[in-house]
Amino acid sequence: MTVTDEFAHVWDALADTPEAAASLRARAQLMREISELVAASGLTQTEAGRRCGLNQPRMSDLMRGRVSRFSLDALVDIATRLGQRVTLVVAPA
Repeated sequence: MTVTDEFAHVWDALADTPEAAASLRARAQLMREISELVAASGLTQTEAGRRCGLNQPRMSDLMRGRVSRFSLDALVDIATRLGQRVTLVVAPA
């Protein structure tokens, strides 16, 4: 890889493999949606964390988009605890 390489997504540049980049993209999207739900709810991070099964510092990590600190499974669990249903779409690359 050189400085002039171009990537479709920032995750492609950060990940070692296309599979890892796909996982990063999915986690980032789910984190963004959860963060928007929490922000729209008017809950504090502590209140939202209780609903999601997280402490406040962990909720802060989620709200700040610290993707590497959450697995896809954990994010699906959190979204479900917030009353959401997570669906996946598989499309050609």
